[in-house]
Amino acid sequence: MIKIATVIGARPQFIKASTVSRVIKYSPHIQEFIIHTGQHFDSNMSEVFFNEMDIPKPAFNLNINSVSHGVMTARMLEGIEEILLNEQPDLMIVYGDTNSTLAGALAAVKLHIPVVHIESGLRSYNLEMPEEYNRIITDRVSKVLFVPNQTGFDNLISEGFENFDCEIINSGDVMLDATLHYSKMESLVSKNVKQKIDTEEDYILATIHRQENTNDINHLKNIINALNELHETYNLIVPLHPRTKQIIQRENLDVNFNVFDSLGYIDMMYLIKNCSLVITDSGGLQKEAYFLKKYCLTLRSETEWVELVNHGFNFIIDKDFDLLRVLTKQYFGKKIKENLNFYGDGKSAETIVSSINRIFNK
Repeated sequence: MIKIATVIGARPQFIKASTVSRVIKYSPHIQEFIIHTGQHFDSNMSEVFFNEMDIPKPAFNLNINSVSHGVMTARMLEGIEEILLNEQPDLMIVYGDTNSTLAGALAAVKLHIPVVHIESGLRSYNLEMPEEYNRIITDRVSKVLFVPNQTGFDNLISEGFENFDCEIINSGDVMLDATLHYSKMESLVSKNVKQKIDTEEDYILATIHRQENTNDINHLKNIINALNELHETYNLIVPLHPRTKQIIQRENLDVNFNVFDSLGYIDMMYLIKNCSLVITDSGGLQKEAYFLKKYCLTLRSETEWVELVNHGFNFIIDKDFDLLRVLTKQYFGKKIKENLNFYGDGKSAETIVSSINRIFNK
């Protein structure tokens, strides 16, 4: 029997973990317990995901949030270490690139517990992003690295990981598994979302949450102004991250587009499926747009998903709001027709769990 500790703490990790935990649930030789760091604590950012995605309830919740990066990571490291000492798992699974990811990986490796990193190998090459440090360090201390695409695999090889004591496996992307599974559950879409969307004209779905966009108030004002201007011609629907909403209210910024509070994953799938274009700074939403055949305009200076940019499905806007206007007009209402196999076959979680069984069940 393999005893697995899984650390999650942020919305994207709940989605990824739902796919792997669902397969683990039916694996007779694996036992999993979940540690929730509390990084995302708002009920719309956390509790709703466990309820609607049938994720096993966390065995431990550290409730660590709303503090600086250093304090958050240190407290998580301390809390996770104590749990690992008491529970003695055989391995640790971490997802993505958050502070929860880094804390989980460091706590485990210092206790000589092998680390399995799901969604490894991604690089933005932007060292101003805290996530970039988190993913690089987590990759380096991991025993098994599951990459979501060929780009991730190539990144690790170019960094010399084939010379390290680790195994690199191109599993495909668990986010594709999640999109295929949950986008079909339209009966679970909340009434207020369905009513709003079913009575609306064609719309653009937009999100803003990254710190590089929200911490710079002048830049955030420019983004809000650009979205307000687009809303004069197109119908914009914007689910607001709690932190973004708080900043907008604090700075008294004028918002003219349609706003939702942050939504659950199934509601978001419904919004993506029915929209005419996506504008976002979210890494996950860039891929979900592609999975559901929507073009995406990305409010960042770079992306980890370079294959989507290289093939003309995703466009980097950065601060060029003239380009945003031009591309909105060009791609509004268009659907992606190509079906390129960048991210596997939608069975990544099965590949991951069978690989864990092969490597650790000895």
